[in-house]
Amino acid sequence: MEKQFEGRTALVTGGSRGIGFKIAERFASEGANVAILDVNEEALDKAEKSLAEQGYSIYIKHASVTERDEVEQAIQEIAGRFGSLDILVNNAGVIRDNMLFKMTDEDWMTVMDVHLKGAFYASRAAQHYMTKQKYGRIINISSTSALGNRGQSNYATAKAGLQGLTKTLAIELGKFGITANAVAPGFIETDMTKATAERIGISFEELVSASVSQIPVGRSGKPEDIANAVAFFADERSSFVSGQVLYVAGGPRG
Repeated sequence: MEKQFEGRTALVTGGSRGIGFKIAERFASEGANVAILDVNEEALDKAEKSLAEQGYSIYIKHASVTERDEVEQAIQEIAGRFGSLDILVNNAGVIRDNMLFKMTDEDWMTVMDVHLKGAFYASRAAQHYMTKQKYGRIINISSTSALGNRGQSNYATAKAGLQGLTKTLAIELGKFGITANAVAPGFIETDMTKATAERIGISFEELVSASVSQIPVGRSGKPEDIANAVAFFADERSSFVSGQVLYVAGGPRG
């Protein structure tokens, strides 16, 4: 039985853990060559070991998406090793949550750089290969926070910016057989949401319970839920879907 992404190459930035790792693992399980860029060396080692033990074809690189040269070199190496770059998932992200009056310049710029500069560098480098092969899938990981969220003026702005980038890439790159879409997760159980619980001074269980009470389907999200949505946008059969934002949040959003 043919696998969904047999013969394709997928790059997931920030793919060493959480949502990013589950996306990478999903692609690998469906036959794709998978590349992961991340700054967390310990998490990268664990991800590499986990995927290698499952017999998957992988490329792991310690690199920062905020460094143009590192991103371009990595993408050149990926295309050279696997012969193509077909799918890019701009997943790398950080949080520096605080109320506006407490937020520092560094809090703001760090979040902007990782999410927006990172997605820009990776998308620009990837399209070089995708336009030549007349095929590509770019998926940006946004968030329901793009609609506004207390204590996240930086993160909300960056995630909204990714939606604007998505729609523009769809317009510019469509004629080359490239689609661009965004997945906007709601509450997902990850290390990042655990950090949020710690920041606001409650247990993770309390945060999950409070969040679930507001989610129509009555459960919290898992990284696999986001991987499923990304896989839809990455599929060859979704070629007439571009410039869209899919809220994966257990209920209606923007």
